This record gives sequence, structure tokens and C-alpha cells, in this order.
Amino acid sequence: MTRPLCRGLSGGTSFTNGAHNGHVLSNPIGFTRTQKGLTSLLLKVGLLLTFLTLMGSLYWSLSISLSISASQSRISLMRHRRLQEQIIGDLLDIGQIPLHSGRSGMFEFCSQDYENYVPCYYNITEILEAEELGLTLEFERECAKATKIDCLILPPKNYRIPLRWPRGRDVIWKENVKITGQDFSSGSLTKRMMVEEEQISFKSDSLMVDGIEDYSHQIAEMICLRNESNFNEAGIRAVLDIGCGYGSFGAHLFFKDVITMCVANYEASGSQVQLTLERGIPAMIGSFTKRQLPIPFLSFDMVHCAFCGIDWDKDDGLLLVEVDRLLRPGGFFVYTSPMNTHKSLRDRENQKKWELILEYTEKLCWEMLSQQDETVVWKKPTEKKCYSTRKESLAVCGKSHDFELPYYQPLNPCIAGTRSQRWIPLEIRRPWPPQAQLNSTELEMHGVHPDDFSDDAHSWHLAVQNYWSLLSPLVFSDHPKRPGDEDPHPPYNMLRNVLDMNAIFGGFNNALLEAGKSAWVMNVVPTIGENYLPLIFDRGFIGVQHNWCEAFPTFPRTYDMVHASGFLSLKHRCSTLDIFSEVDRILRPEGWIILHDKAPLIEAVRSITILLKWDARLMDVDSNSDEKLLVCQKPFFRKPQLW
Repeated sequence: MTRPLCRGLSGGTSFTNGAHNGHVLSNPIGFTRTQKGLTSLLLKVGLLLTFLTLMGSLYWSLSISLSISASQSRISLMRHRRLQEQIIGDLLDIGQIPLHSGRSGMFEFCSQDYENYVPCYYNITEILEAEELGLTLEFERECAKATKIDCLILPPKNYRIPLRWPRGRDVIWKENVKITGQDFSSGSLTKRMMVEEEQISFKSDSLMVDGIEDYSHQIAEMICLRNESNFNEAGIRAVLDIGCGYGSFGAHLFFKDVITMCVANYEASGSQVQLTLERGIPAMIGSFTKRQLPIPFLSFDMVHCAFCGIDWDKDDGLLLVEVDRLLRPGGFFVYTSPMNTHKSLRDRENQKKWELILEYTEKLCWEMLSQQDETVVWKKPTEKKCYSTRKESLAVCGKSHDFELPYYQPLNPCIAGTRSQRWIPLEIRRPWPPQAQLNSTELEMHGVHPDDFSDDAHSWHLAVQNYWSLLSPLVFSDHPKRPGDEDPHPPYNMLRNVLDMNAIFGGFNNALLEAGKSAWVMNVVPTIGENYLPLIFDRGFIGVQHNWCEAFPTFPRTYDMVHASGFLSLKHRCSTLDIFSEVDRILRPEGWIILHDKAPLIEAVRSITILLKWDARLMDVDSNSDEKLLVCQKPFFRKPQLW
């Protein structure tokens, strides 16, 4: 430290002194007396600084020795950071992390414009322009043009964890869903809800403001049942609700052992799908207008449309043909519309539309069972011969068209499913829950051996018991609990919306129900794997086919848990990082992820969880297995204050 100070006093530099009239007195070595005094002073200062430096070093050494435990913690943290950087570097080398996502490869948070982002539908520029102009846009699924984002979507500013089921069915947090002020003032929303300062309440169990109990009772009477509690006895288990509004029909039927799947168009504001899922009722984004739903034929016992906004008279009845494709033999189509009343049919235009609908339903061989007020019920035939005997019947699909891979295929004008072994009339199907246990004849129809089915059911029964005990913050705590602390209780009612990324036979779904969990499962069959989705529907469950290299058709924060067993072993044509960043989008804050697969694959995904900021714990399945279990939880990140 003395070298820079001495460098300015090196030889040859002269100083003036006023006492000697500016004359420089020389000495043998070229220094003046003034220079000697100054040099002596600087040497003393240098010695003092050296002494202080030595004392500081000694104090620093003593401080280290006294804080050895804190130092060890810092060393552990440094090792963790080095390991993290090494993992990120390895992933960068194999191309799993986009180079433009930041120097460290860690995902940053998206701006507030993306808090309700749905790929394949969402275009921010178009949305903002439409909102400014007060326009309503209709969006079709276009994944080829989807904008890929390398950031994590944050919840809205005042987002709260949904209330536990079943209370969450009737009360939701207002800020959790995107509903505009215009929707609240329209009257249609407040008619079905009680909007408070922070909550939206659905009081259908007390005030019956939307008359859903009377309505479902009316439908039961129209199909010759005593009430909606007899739906299951009549073979009605799975219902497709088109344009479900706010999910009240499905919420009511859930307690009648009937599962209702809502399908509605993507909406930029005030989404039916988002609100229905927030209530804990199955829902997905879908449209009848251009493509088939990613669901096999002969899957639903009832298709319901109440004020769903679809013009069934358009396109030569093509949309009704899609309903027929999805309905089981003997299934029901329930259509409620103000156009169906006698008063409305006095209008010539409405009468023309109604006559076209009647004409198309006759071509489909549907039988009109009843009409009351605004509601009409048709029944699909159980006998195939009707299609060949009717003069103006629609064509039956040939062998090349009669397949069960409907992943967003174009709408087909021919009648599908008549060649399938699954053409089983509703009246002879077993009711729920025995329906879930398929017999050997039914399994043979799907190419499944009874022993494989039985082994699958047994393994899932054991797995669910283990899973549920792991869903606790205690799993991620390395510190022993303090004296007097109690172990947190398993979240029996915390998980309501569950998604299985690789459902296979639907065994996970069945095990949850047998264990008495109040959860429903969206069973997803990947397009690159074996297609057991027809089997899943025949068991009385619901699901879709999906290509996991595309976005799942739902809004952000709509699932409490995502489960995947054997999913990583499938050969996906996109990066694992892209797939699990999509999982992060659809998972709620504090939501859970359970992955079960081969050890090397699980360990690779463990590296990805660091980038997604998930808390994760790696576990052995058992000592003799080469498989591992990865249990993760998504943290609840708040929106930055500057937003």
C-alpha cells in the first residue's frame, strides 16, 4: 500500500522553499532537507498503516475461528450454487435451455400481460386492440402460430389459494378469475351469483337463484325418471356440457354420481372455463365449429346445451353429427334455448331454424322424447338398422373413417361408431361405481389382458396411499420439528382438480376414488402412446387425447396437482423443459407435481425443477427398484410491487 504513495516522491523532483528565496540546496544524494523530513514522516505513517493492517488480519482470523458454524453454512450454500451452475451448464450444452432465457438459464417472471396467457389461442396485440374497441373476438386453436414464452406466469396481484372442497364449489375469490366490470353489470352474471367485495358466491343450494335443481329435475322427468338422483340407475354417468356458463349444472350433478365435463370457447375476458375450474368442476377449452373434440366416439351418456350459443341449424347439421359421434347408443341430447318456445316460433326466422333442426335430427334417427318450455330432449337410437332403413338418413362412415383417434380432426359429415364393438346401448350398461371395474369381455374389446388390468389396479391402490402421505410441507424440511410441534395433516380436501399426464387405464383416477378422495381427474392420453382413452370413458371417467408438445387447452392456475407415471419414458418430439414449463403454467401456486419413472430420467428432470424454481425431493420407490419418485411443489410467488 506504500508503493503508490512513494511513487510521487522519486528522485529528480525539486521543491521550493520561501525561506531560501527559492534556491535549492543540494546534498550528496540529491535530497533537500525538506525532502528528508517529509520522507521520515511518510515512513512513520507507513509503519503505522502496516501495524493496523496486521492487527486487522489478526482480528479477521479470530472472527473466522469464532464463526466456524456460520462458515460451514456458507460453504454448503456455495457448493449448492456451484452444483446448480454445473447443472445449468450441462443443460445448456445439450440444448435443453434456451440461450435467450438469461445468462444463468433460470426462468424469469412474465409481465402482467401474460397472467391469463393461453398458448394456441392468445394473441396479446389482438386482445388489447379488441378490448380498447369493445369488440368480442372468436379464437380457434392454432398451435402452429403459438407464441413461445420463456418465462414463468405470475398470478394476479390479489390472488388467493382457492377454498377447500366442497366449500370452494359455492364460494370463490373474485380476483382469481378474469371477469370484467361489463360482465358484472350485464345482469346475466349477477342472476346466478352473489358478488361481494372479495368473493363470488353461488348459493344454488339455498336460494336456488338459477333454478338448477328444478331444471335438472325437469330433465329427469322428460326422460321418464323420477328425479336426477336416478340418472345413474338409467346408465347416465358422463355428461358433456357445451357452453356450461359457470358450471352450476355440473356442480349440482356431481353429488348424484354424475361427472360433467364442460367444453366452452376460449374467451379473452370472463371465461366460462376458467370460472368453472375455479369452482372445482371439470372443464376445458374447446369448440364445435371447425374440428372434432380430442375425445373418441361413443363416450358420453348425455350431451347438454343450455343457452350455449351454437347455431345447430348451420352447415347442414354438421354440428349435430359431432354430437351424435360423442353420444353412446341410447344417449340423450338436451337442448335448452329461448328459440324453442311456442312464442318464439311465431317468428318466421326462428321457425325456419327449428324446422331445419328437426330435419337433421330425423336424419340422425334421433327420437324426440319430450319438450317442456325452452327444453327439448332427443334420444340416440340403440339399433343400427335405423340408419339403413330411413330414406334420407345420413351416410355411415366407412372403415377408413371409423377410428378412435380424433385429435382435432376436421368435422366429419358421416355417422361414426356403428362398426365399433363399443356400440353398447345405455340401458344394458352397468351403473356407477361397478361400471369402473371392467370384466374380461370388456377388457378384451380394448386389447387388455385381465391380469394386467388387475395388477395395474393393485399397484395404484398402494401408490395412492404413499402419495397422500408425501403431500406435506414436512417433506421439504431438513430441520427437525421443535418440541410440541404437530405433524401437518395430509391435505385430504386440498386437491380437487387433478391432471394425469399419462393415464394409461385410468388406474390413478380409480384409486383416488376408492380411497375416498374428493377429487376428479382429467385423464390425458398422449398422442404418441397407446390409446386407452375409450377404455377410460367406458370405466365412467373423463379425459382427452393430447400432444404434450402443444399447450394444454386450459387457463393458467387451473390444476391443484399434475401426476405423471411412465411419461418421461415416452419419446416426445420436443424438449422436456418446454413440456414442464407448460405444466408450471397450468399448475396453481402451492400446487403439487408427482413424477414416477426410471431413475436416470427422474434425475434429469430434477435438474429442470431448479430452472422452474420448484421445491423438489427425490425419493426411492423401493430398494429393489430402478425407478424413482420426484415430488415437487410450486411456490407461491407474488407479483412485484412495480406492477
